[in-house]
Amino acid sequence: MSTKSIKWLILTIPTVTIGLWEYVRHRYLLPYLSMEAGNWLAPVLVFTVTMIVLTQLFTLLEHMQEELKEARAEKAALEERERIARELHDGIAQSLFLLAVQTDLLDRGAGGERADIRAFRRTVHEVNDYVRQAIANLRYPAASDSRPWTELMESLRADFAEETGIGVEWEWRLPEEKLSAKEKVELYASVREALINVRKHANAERVRVRSAATGAGWRCEVSDDGAGFDEERMRQADKFGLPIMRQRADEMGWTFGLVRENGRTVFRIEKKGER
Repeated sequence: MSTKSIKWLILTIPTVTIGLWEYVRHRYLLPYLSMEAGNWLAPVLVFTVTMIVLTQLFTLLEHMQEELKEARAEKAALEERERIARELHDGIAQSLFLLAVQTDLLDRGAGGERADIRAFRRTVHEVNDYVRQAIANLRYPAASDSRPWTELMESLRADFAEETGIGVEWEWRLPEEKLSAKEKVELYASVREALINVRKHANAERVRVRSAATGAGWRCEVSDDGAGFDEERMRQADKFGLPIMRQRADEMGWTFGLVRENGRTVFRIEKKGER
């Protein structure tokens, strides 16, 4: 039912009710109902119909208006994210790409012998990768209406397996309805960043992605059978990924962990249920 139809019903139902009452009263009830009693019953009848029918219509109208307000706010947020992504792509990303090309040429000119140039070159490429990842994160929600979130997660698994050749064990048991729209975006980005770290640092043969509901909360893990990690080495090699992941988890109120368990490196994020 449209908003316009609901408004017309709210306007016309009291009028139609009193009109029908007066017709029935004068046509059929005059021999049995006095004029004074009929006058008293008219407002009672209108009030009763109003309470039973119109309150439901008002509730439905308020619900529709709230949905429209949320839809407008979401659309405005997505448009703003798309604008920021476009500015990043047209500005910073293009500049970083040019800088990466120039550092590659500089490194070749130095014969690859200068450690400071190699370190600078590596940092430029890392920043370039993370800026492009940020652009992808910003643009991801724009496609959420056309592709189910579970399908996007499955696509993430398939793309990772195809691009890296690493075997993927996928045990996804987290119902979509357990997550808000923002949580879906942030969880997708977190899992993707964890898989990127496996590809870049782990030298793994297999990776396992598991998720499940835990009462009112949930848990998600990405683990691999790679060479493990040294915290100091990872801080030097990955100056952006892990801090961003921790910050994302903190902002969402999730717990974040990166540990070594039973010969596997385990990245874990968890949302505790409210007590």
